[in-house]
Amino acid sequence: MTDAGMTRPGAVDPGLRHGRISLALSFGVQGVAFALLVTRIPALQDQYGISDGLLPVFLAAVPILAGVGSVLTEKVVARVRPGVVLRWAQPLVLLSLLGVGAGRQLWHIAVALGVFGLAVGALDASMNMMGVSLQRAYGRSIMLGFHAAYSLGGIAGASLAWVGARWDLSLFMSYLPVVAVLLPAALVGSRWYTEGRSPAGAGEEDPKAPGGAVSFKLLLPLCLVMCFAYIGDSTVSNWSAKYLQDVLGSSEQMSTLPYNVYMVTTLLGRAVGDLGVRRFGAVAVVRGGSLLAAGGFAVVAGAPGAWVGMAGFTMLGLGLCVIVPQTFAAAGRMFPGDSDAAVARLNIFNYVGFLVGSPLVGVLGDAWSYRGAMLVPMVLVLATLVYARSFAPESDRYGGGHERARTADVG
Repeated sequence: MTDAGMTRPGAVDPGLRHGRISLALSFGVQGVAFALLVTRIPALQDQYGISDGLLPVFLAAVPILAGVGSVLTEKVVARVRPGVVLRWAQPLVLLSLLGVGAGRQLWHIAVALGVFGLAVGALDASMNMMGVSLQRAYGRSIMLGFHAAYSLGGIAGASLAWVGARWDLSLFMSYLPVVAVLLPAALVGSRWYTEGRSPAGAGEEDPKAPGGAVSFKLLLPLCLVMCFAYIGDSTVSNWSAKYLQDVLGSSEQMSTLPYNVYMVTTLLGRAVGDLGVRRFGAVAVVRGGSLLAAGGFAVVAGAPGAWVGMAGFTMLGLGLCVIVPQTFAAAGRMFPGDSDAAVARLNIFNYVGFLVGSPLVGVLGDAWSYRGAMLVPMVLVLATLVYARSFAPESDRYGGGHERARTADVG
């Protein structure tokens, strides 16, 4: 006789399914918010009278403060759970975005971007902490799905920004309806946050470090991989349009396409990436993604024309998209007793890569050539192969035929 209150064998607990959906919503909302900010930078310059010389200071401040926010989150989650941090950080990100659009003086945008940066750091860290713990509870790879939701949000945000620019809306009027919809949705969704920590995993200590403490020496390979991946990502986001137009001779209209293609292929790659991890294992997927991304940079560097360059950027999206989510997942497996701290520290190198990537390509392009500059992120992405074994599952196995039989992915 079956107890109606019990979860049927092989099924995922409904609380985990709801938690997975609500966390995916948070990733999507963050994708929209970030895209709305970065795609309207020229409009921000016009609204606040920010000179070209001062703009890099404002742009660099966001990832620097986000790194600070990630460090602070590591301290905060020692006292409160990541879900509490996320529940407050996401509304703060949306409200600060609205503040960016509402101001008129330089100090207005300085304060708004400062709050945005700190809140984004807390948001990114807490979201990925929860994603890692949910993946552990599911017993299979689901991390790429969360980042696919972020990519989908980014595409939606970029499209909304295009509509605002097309209709000549002010930044405030462009942001207001989006925030009015997403803020209550995020608050309602936060009711179902769960970190998926099973009783068996509670208090679990990292076998590699005394007392479950995070060893930076052990985490360093993953930190480097994260940094290299974001150098590649920022190269595409900051230089693809200029490269296609100035180096490969495309039209201005066509030069806007590489980033859109990159975002779409990132979404597609992440949407199916979890299946690849379950079938072939994280190491094989990361190696394959690294080789594909490096090949994409090689195609871009040697492209004789714009269409071949577009093919290279397509390869880049499909290759790079798997690396970051699997790096977070690997940190969670490496330090099961203190995965929150590992994710928070790893998340800092997201912003390091973002800060380094754009000026690195610019300096090399001006001093040498932009074709040659594309070879540098290619080499860095290839270096990921050296650290691929850091992605190998040990006590928890999420791929390569090592799924836990006790769960089924019905969520």
